[in-house]
Amino acid sequence: MEKLDMDIALSAVTLKGDLVIPENAAGIVVFSHGSGSSRFSSRNRMVAEMIQKKNIGTLLLDLLTEAEDEIYENRFSIDLLSERLIETTQWLTEYESSKDLPIGYFGASTGAASALRAAAHFKEKIKAVVSRGGRPDLAMNELQQVTAPTLLIVGGLDVPVIGMNKMALERLESVKEMKIVSGATHLFEEPGKLIEVADLAIDWYKRYLITKNE
Repeated sequence: MEKLDMDIALSAVTLKGDLVIPENAAGIVVFSHGSGSSRFSSRNRMVAEMIQKKNIGTLLLDLLTEAEDEIYENRFSIDLLSERLIETTQWLTEYESSKDLPIGYFGASTGAASALRAAAHFKEKIKAVVSRGGRPDLAMNELQQVTAPTLLIVGGLDVPVIGMNKMALERLESVKEMKIVSGATHLFEEPGKLIEVADLAIDWYKRYLITKNE
């Protein structure tokens, strides 16, 4: 298994990322975190570890530098975050260990919007998108351009976000599904709920990220 702390050099900045690629990996999932979170998010790292056990690589990265993250507005700049995710994905397609792997996204909270915008940019190059407690409504203008099969996972007690996801689901024209995890709040902090999220995501990646590329 290849496990690296990466400095990812983009056109304007260098970002930090944690790249894990299992031996004979069948694909790779790029994580786009929500505002105020980072690649060290315990929730996303737990999901990533479960994904890795299924022979799928993961890239957890910070789309902002430490200095940029101190500016509150940057955390909600979907334009900036999407641009960074697009550049990072391009880098991944050129990096030796990942260049031939099918790519999927996992977006949490506002990170789901940048994941969907990037998926709209790359079209068929992105094979699957999963949103956890996401704000896909922040990418509403791009949703019709998304071709990747998209799974929206929302906590059953996260009422406002359920409505936002339903609106986004209607706008999506790709293969799409919405799963509501009963008894879960926005961060899926309740016992066992995050494991449910990971299981749903893994099933989605098995169906669309891996099987079509074996």
